[in-house]
Order: sequence, then C-alpha cells, then structure tokens
Amino acid sequence: MNLFFSENLLPFDGVAEYFPDFISLASSSFYFQKLEGNINWQHDVVKLFGKEITTNRKTAWYGSKSFEYTYSNKTKIAIPWNKELIDLKTIIEKQCQEEFNSCLLNLYHNGNEGMAWHSDDEKTILPNSTIASLSIGAERRFLFKHKHTQQKIELNLQNGSLLLMKENTQNNWWHSLPKSAKIKSPRINLTFRKMID
Repeated sequence: MNLFFSENLLPFDGVAEYFPDFISLASSSFYFQKLEGNINWQHDVVKLFGKEITTNRKTAWYGSKSFEYTYSNKTKIAIPWNKELIDLKTIIEKQCQEEFNSCLLNLYHNGNEGMAWHSDDEKTILPNSTIASLSIGAERRFLFKHKHTQQKIELNLQNGSLLLMKENTQNNWWHSLPKSAKIKSPRINLTFRKMID
C-alpha cells in the first residue's frame, strides 16, 4: 500500500500521524499468529515504589545489534530479528522512508492489561527520531497528554493500523493505553525504534 497524507494529530509541540489501514486484515491475522508463536515473549518485570512487579503483559526486545534498553529500572538486551519482524520492518521502512534498528513488542492478552502514562524518551533512543507503532489484533483506545498543558488527544488504534510519533513528540507528550474490561481479545503492538549505535 501507499501511505496517504495524514494530518498531524497533535495541535502543537510534536507530530503524530495515523494510518488506520496500513496492513490488511488478512495480513494482520497472519502476522498475529506468527508473532504469537514465534516471538520470545517474556512477562515484563517493573519496579514500582521499590517493589518488583511481574506484569500479565508480555514483552520482547529485538534489534540489529545487542542494544540495551532500560525502562522501569530493568535492562533488556536485544535478540536478533526473526523473519516476521524483518518482513514488517521492511514494509514500514519502505512506506515511511525511515530506517529502524530495533523493536519493542507488547502482547496484551485482553483489556485488563494496559500501559500507564509514559514517554519513549530513554537516553539510548536517538533523540527526536521517529517511532513507528504497528497495532495487530484488538482495537484499543490510545491517549496523548501534553506534559505542561495537560491537553489530551484520543484515538482508537485499529487492527492493522500504524501510528508514527515524530520529531519532539516524546519530549512534550506522554501517551498511554487505558485498560478496558470490555475488551476480551488480545493485541500485539510493535514499536520500531532507532537506538543510538
């Protein structure tokens, strides 16, 4: 497919572009099955208020090199790409005219699993680089919140959609994936990134 022009979702201090039908539903179903079975999924362990908590959500960290990625006081070491990730990375890079060297994957089993407010602004990520977020599976609400004005922007991340977060978005906006007990089916999210090499 060709990416059509998308208006910036953010009113100021960042650029976020959304493409609801980036891959077809058939492709989405195919890749969901492959990723669910072929990714080295691990339960995430985060540190909150001095306590280690194992999340129901599962994660995986892949890359072109053994990049270290630290968040919530835990460090992950990237493992080599598999075929499905290379395929998706190639499709996204071709359409976005961007290159990515790593990918953080999240597997949300249902709407009881989400993500609190955060920014992808770790020091190991290339500053102001694009993050390409591909959603496969259940449709989920997604929110941006400006760090100073507290203004919120909301959208639904559809099955097969791509969200590009560009330029200084991570410096000025948080984002979150709210929980919802109504959602019973799983979602896989792939966030392709550029780590400092």
